[in-house]
Amino acid sequence: MLPIYYIIAVNLFAFFLFGVDKWKAVKGWRRIPEAFLLLTAVVGGSVGAWLGMKVWHHKTLHKKFRYGLPSIILVQMLLIFLYIV
Repeated sequence: MLPIYYIIAVNLFAFFLFGVDKWKAVKGWRRIPEAFLLLTAVVGGSVGAWLGMKVWHHKTLHKKFRYGLPSIILVQMLLIFLYIV
């Protein structure tokens, strides 16, 4: 099982990464690749990414984020459940 400080750190990173990408989008600057945003969710930052998407109102219309992030969260919850049981 991953240490709790890793989970907290990667979720905070994912949350703020969505905020930075939104800020860059508003400024018209070079953006953070979508693959990297999704990768942060896959490596444990799915809740932070989902919260970042909701708080910053960013990537909410993209299907891969609208359906992908909840799917990643469900798979991670399933893996945690299977690990515990």
